Amino acid sequence: MELSTPTGKALRQGAFGNATALACRECGHQVELGPHYACPECFGPLEIAYDFPLVTRAQIEAGPRNIWRYKALLPVPDDIETSPNTEPGFTRLLRADNLGAELGLSNLWVKDDSTNPTNSFKDRVVACALSAAREFGSKVFACPSTGNLANAVAAAGARAGIKTVVFIPSNLEQPKQVNSAVFTDSLVAVDGNYDDVNKLASEIAGEEEGWAFVNVNVRPYYAEGSKTLGYEIAEQLGWRLPDQIVIPVASGSQLTKVHKAFQELIALGLVADKPYRVFGAQAEGCSPVSVAYKAGVDAIRPVKPDTIAKSLAIGNPADGIYVLDICRQTGGAVEDVTDDEVRAGIVLLARTEGIFTETAGGTTVAVLKKLVETGQLDTGLETVVINTGHGLKTLDAVSGSVAPAATIAPTYAAFAATGLA
Repeated sequence: MELSTPTGKALRQGAFGNATALACRECGHQVELGPHYACPECFGPLEIAYDFPLVTRAQIEAGPRNIWRYKALLPVPDDIETSPNTEPGFTRLLRADNLGAELGLSNLWVKDDSTNPTNSFKDRVVACALSAAREFGSKVFACPSTGNLANAVAAAGARAGIKTVVFIPSNLEQPKQVNSAVFTDSLVAVDGNYDDVNKLASEIAGEEEGWAFVNVNVRPYYAEGSKTLGYEIAEQLGWRLPDQIVIPVASGSQLTKVHKAFQELIALGLVADKPYRVFGAQAEGCSPVSVAYKAGVDAIRPVKPDTIAKSLAIGNPADGIYVLDICRQTGGAVEDVTDDEVRAGIVLLARTEGIFTETAGGTTVAVLKKLVETGQLDTGLETVVINTGHGLKTLDAVSGSVAPAATIAPTYAAFAATGLA
């Protein structure tokens, strides 16, 4: 059967690569590829199903140094490199011996996604969403966002020459607002939290024809971009999976897709099958998944966010129940930390590894520390922690915690008096 775009135009052959359908994560029902995100049978979330060909390490390694080296495993066309996009990915995986020594971990790595084009991992997911929007013939590229996604959508839309409209909570950190407004003149600040913004976006998506909301009506394609974090970690470790990985949790999609990536690599024979443990990190002021994990329940009770970690401030996480399943099945955990611990995590990573992370990364590092202190994480196993964004986006979080050690006259005597020599 020939598939068509929302405007009635036939989809070109191979528009979504090796993707074959959209499959319900709850009941397994499949629907044709299109701008759909809810199962027509049970209203469960849809995700991409594939029929992967033989994929070798050599084929991947011969690809470009961005996420398109994994295009055979993504819902994108084979000629994706020819379409204007921000070409994110293949960010550095750094051995973190200093941080490891500070925390008592013998084999620690930091996957640093702050070096992506708009300085967060969101460039990955947006690149895949942009490909879908282009194939569907969408006229507007849009999103509700806690900040990083708005930056990535606005930049990607500008690069692709498509109109962008991005929606954010009005109390979002000023640097993130500027980082979006510089790319688009259609930044809309909404009085409310992220869940209010997301609800509005869903209403607009239902009313306006030709709008591609990256994390609403093209969410299945968008979410697949997070898999590339898992692919890269495995490849950069020499084609092996880490023993333990700590991942921040907002909607929960990143954690579930990294796990999906690991499982795909195993199934394709690209890495050896081995056990690994997945840990989720949340800020105490918005920790519905952590609360459910600790209570031993499956239902996640939505909360009203109240934390400096605004990029994680999703009170009703769409993938929360799947995060619980994965962390429990792999022997991991979901933990949370206070805002003060988040600030301390930012400074700790900066002063041990020279990486300035935003509040999401501060949350993840602080949770890593807490997992070690509580004995939930094995300090002798190879561990990866993910830094999802750059600290220049959340300067206010630490501006009151760091400052000059001294203000002195321009004389040696004045310097000597500081005791810094």
